[in-house]
Amino acid sequence: MTTADRTALPARPPTLKLAFATSFGTAIEMYDFFIYGTAAALIFNTQFFPTHDPLVGTLLAFAAFGVGFFARPLGGIVIGHYGDRVGRKRMLVTTLVAMGVATFLIGLLPNYESIGVAAPILLVALRLIQGFCAGGEWAGAVLSATEHAPANKRGLYGSWTSIGSPAGLVLATSAFALVSMMPEGQFTDWGWRIPFLASAILVIVGLYIRVSISETPEFLEMAKAKTHERLPIATVLRTQSGEVLLGSGFNLGFNTFIYLVFTFALAYSTTELGMERSVVLNGTIIGSLLSIPALLYFASLSDRVGRYRVLLSGAGFVGVWALVFFPLVDTANPPIVIAAVAAAFVGSAAILGPMGAGLAELFGTSVRYTGASLGYQIGAALGGGLAPFIATALFASTGTTWSVAGYAAACAVISLVCIDTLRRRAAARDLAAA
Repeated sequence: MTTADRTALPARPPTLKLAFATSFGTAIEMYDFFIYGTAAALIFNTQFFPTHDPLVGTLLAFAAFGVGFFARPLGGIVIGHYGDRVGRKRMLVTTLVAMGVATFLIGLLPNYESIGVAAPILLVALRLIQGFCAGGEWAGAVLSATEHAPANKRGLYGSWTSIGSPAGLVLATSAFALVSMMPEGQFTDWGWRIPFLASAILVIVGLYIRVSISETPEFLEMAKAKTHERLPIATVLRTQSGEVLLGSGFNLGFNTFIYLVFTFALAYSTTELGMERSVVLNGTIIGSLLSIPALLYFASLSDRVGRYRVLLSGAGFVGVWALVFFPLVDTANPPIVIAAVAAAFVGSAAILGPMGAGLAELFGTSVRYTGASLGYQIGAALGGGLAPFIATALFASTGTTWSVAGYAAACAVISLVCIDTLRRRAAARDLAAA
């Protein structure tokens, strides 16, 4: 591209504005996604899946929770297709609006007592919309950041999207912590709906911010050169299916672990250990807030010492802490449980922080939205989507959390193997290019 062509492209947005747009927009979408997970652990078993056995109701609520995750790879394919062909920005605006509408409607949904089986059917349908939109949001936000970034700061820029995850979790958990203070009858009757309805305000703010950010320079260069792929998913699967599978594998351990921490541990501590809801909720809030500087640190560190060294250390932490975490929760000692939950979020930032840049760097511009989305979302579906249900079933069959800890640790080992394989592949490519 000539100098004249380059000067015709929009200037890079101010760093602070770009960081705020990518992190805040993702925080809103993750808020929408996380409040469902919190509600599934606390209230949906009685509102939409009433049974004589509370554990069975929780299993059904977590099964519906997982449905949204399995819509995410499809969302990654469809939204990724258009993100690679018509632009990152348009898809980010679309996903934000659609997901916000679905979340708001959950807050208005009649329960099982009011409309019978139609209630869980409608809930699952709205959850599918949430999952579909979330499937295309993550990669678009990552690319909006990394494709504006200087080459030596892609890890740091990519971590801004990762910040949206704990920020959204703080918003969701705080919202439920506040309404949980209501008298039990009011919380059960209508208080749980407030966090869902409040999503409308956040979406309006997020939409205003995202519309103000320009399309990425790399996409505009590709559009000018007319080098789009006609069918990005076909190209990715034909030429880089290994990177998709390895990328999903290295996300598997993190997603499995973190969703066990804030969903299964929340349900387990309240229903089995008789603890107050506020214990795990407060630990989640503290851990999420502390993880924000940790995410920035580990992502920046990966720019200096290498992406894979930091990712491997993060996967190693997840494997070890999974074996420590559940025995600590079993103490039912509130300060210990809060500390265990908080440490889980801070330590796992070593894998979440560099993840955005790590996945984006696996794919070329013309298929990057599709490839990064698919890799991340398959890992999310097999990890976060299945984790609460599998963990609840394991505990129901064994009566001990050691089975749950072993499950989480095994997923972390898979992540270690996948990250190391990607590291060795990258080293071989660098050697061949030298």
